[in-house]
Amino acid sequence: MIENIWLHLYNLIVIPLFYVFLNVGQLFNKKIKAGIIGRKRLFEKLILSISDIDSSKKLIWFHSSSLGEFEQAKPIIEKLKELSNINILVTFFSPSGFENSKKYPYADIVTYIPLDTPFNAKRFVEICKPTLAVFMRYDIWPNHVYQLHQKGIPTILVDATMRDNSPRKNVFAKSFHNGIYKKLSKILTVSESDALNFKTFNITPFQVDAVGDTRFDRVYQRSLIAKQKNLIRDDILAGRKILVAGSTWFEDEDVLIPALIKALKYHNDFLVIIAPHEPTIHHLEKLENDFNGKEKAIRFSYLNSYNNERVILVDSIGILLTLYCYADLTFVGGSFKSNIHNSRSGCLWSR
Repeated sequence: MIENIWLHLYNLIVIPLFYVFLNVGQLFNKKIKAGIIGRKRLFEKLILSISDIDSSKKLIWFHSSSLGEFEQAKPIIEKLKELSNINILVTFFSPSGFENSKKYPYADIVTYIPLDTPFNAKRFVEICKPTLAVFMRYDIWPNHVYQLHQKGIPTILVDATMRDNSPRKNVFAKSFHNGIYKKLSKILTVSESDALNFKTFNITPFQVDAVGDTRFDRVYQRSLIAKQKNLIRDDILAGRKILVAGSTWFEDEDVLIPALIKALKYHNDFLVIIAPHEPTIHHLEKLENDFNGKEKAIRFSYLNSYNNERVILVDSIGILLTLYCYADLTFVGGSFKSNIHNSRSGCLWSR
């Protein structure tokens, strides 16, 4: 009874407010606008995509919020493809995940998840007819979960985490999440403490298992093939001590760059690679100005014209994990903003 009340409140209050937020937000935020545009005619495109795949194969649906969460899904997807003759459907909430994964070779269909209304969720599940649904980390949408449960489709939450002081554990949020988690077939957590925190919700102990973090599997996979890609020529790297600063924000750079300029001044063998979180023209030009007159900088896409610059600015997306393998020292962005990007520590030794 209480589950139905929460779901009705979610659909009557949260979803309409979310729609208002998106429609206003698109006027000021390019990502929100891209997400709205990308969802136009979503179901028509999905029906065409479904008709193009082999319907005799089982379809497994993987949903990730964005690109970082999808990296954690890749080891599972690639192993399933290796072991089974199946179709893989991949969905994203954010444009960054969708745009950078459209050509992922192990996915048969890549699309946005529709906005979480009862109608959208019902139609999406009925069109796709997944055999299994896998949600990565935290991005679970109530109406989609309820629809999957109604149709008896097993649903798994993978790489799940929950801190001891998680807001989801306060009395109102917990009552709401009780109904959602109860509908999941399995919750696979990163650690035992995460598992214990999930067990405080209205679920059976058999629904929760601590199995570890697929981030480590993904990093290990990437480390095995990283140097084979030869993203940066050996003559550029030879004899250098290399720092890779990944997914940096303006707040990080305000603190980091003065220190880097000083280090470059006193250490001739020092090489800096900076991959900003959003490599926009504005962000790259700001970085170039920050080093202007003190150190020469070159953009990654211009490395064919390398002339002994000691600062490389990465102006593309999707290569950061590979770049980390070159590092003697790494800085993980977000440390001076709000939270660290996809890591538990701000600065760490790489080799």
